[in-house]
Amino acid sequence: MSIDISTIFQIAGIGIIVAMIHTVLKQMGKEDMAHWVTVIGFVVVLFMVVRLLNELFQEIKTIFLFQ
Repeated sequence: MSIDISTIFQIAGIGIIVAMIHTVLKQMGKEDMAHWVTVIGFVVVLFMVVRLLNELFQEIKTIFLFQ
């Protein structure tokens, strides 16, 4: 398992983009849409983190021979 630094940059990029979109929508008065964008961004990042955790646990299983 070699965690690629690009994954961390992808998560940070998603966070920055979601924050910008949230700010723009909130200033336009569309606060409901802004909250939905934040929730959707959170779910996308959550799926990325779950995938990374799955890879970590698979690596731990192979190291300790629990297969």
